[in-house]
Amino acid sequence: MNYNIPTITKNLLIINALVFFATWILEQRGIFLNSWGGLHFFMSQDFHLYQFVTYQFLHGNMEHIFWNMFALWMFGVVMERVWGPKKFLFYYISCGIGAGLVQELVQWATMILFPDMQMSIQLIDGTTTMVPYSVYLIQAANMVGASGAIYAILLAFGMTFPNERIMLLIPPMPIKAKWLVVGYAAIELLLAINSTGDNVAHVAHLGGMLFGFFMIRYWNKHPNAHFNRDNGMGIFDNMKRRYEQRQQRRKPDMKVERGGRAESDMDYNARKKQNQEVIDRILDKIRKSGYDSLTKEEKQTLFEASREQ
Repeated sequence: MNYNIPTITKNLLIINALVFFATWILEQRGIFLNSWGGLHFFMSQDFHLYQFVTYQFLHGNMEHIFWNMFALWMFGVVMERVWGPKKFLFYYISCGIGAGLVQELVQWATMILFPDMQMSIQLIDGTTTMVPYSVYLIQAANMVGASGAIYAILLAFGMTFPNERIMLLIPPMPIKAKWLVVGYAAIELLLAINSTGDNVAHVAHLGGMLFGFFMIRYWNKHPNAHFNRDNGMGIFDNMKRRYEQRQQRRKPDMKVERGGRAESDMDYNARKKQNQEVIDRILDKIRKSGYDSLTKEEKQTLFEASREQ
């Protein structure tokens, strides 16, 4: 099986890493990329439309970028191979923009509904002071990070492979992807409601998932709209094609050693035909009922067939 990172996911990882190190280097010279490219509140004089894209490639610290890139690698590799590079990149950037839009909308609504709300901001000398929420938004609010898009990728994985088990780090236990997504969404919702001043854009995380949910639902209902959902099945068609090519490369008169004895041409051809019929049945089942409909044995058979190149 090919373990190489797909093109878009690999380039996103590289770009984010390069931007992070460039940010750190330029800060030593008094140039702050996060201030320029971070997403400011739309009523701020520092706000620009391009920030809906640039904020996705900026991060606040090493821990911030590490966990975002780890999740991008873990789930992005799978989803790009299922969807293809164009659809994956469109989904990633669009959900990142959507996360920013939701964050801006909620910030504006909060300012209107709670005019007396106070927020703490850090001054240049390192001290903090309480200011009206509207002042905080206009003067200090600045969002950076790929988390909105990353949460959308996590949602996509959970909706595509809901019953696949994922091993958690803390606690070390397996959990189905669909429950992992529900759990993360519930936690982010609770934190968005109850936490203030933790410098984490929980609303943006939910916004990315919200945009991702509706986008996937639309693609499912309109499979022929621009991005054809069936194109994602190309990964299994390519798997079948590679399997057939490998079989064709065998010479028809060769003897294959199996179990300590030479396999005759007739036995080999019969076994090859039987294996091909099994692979064809599995691929047909995926097209009709999806990958999750496969049994554990069928998944293992498909995995072994893809690995034999």
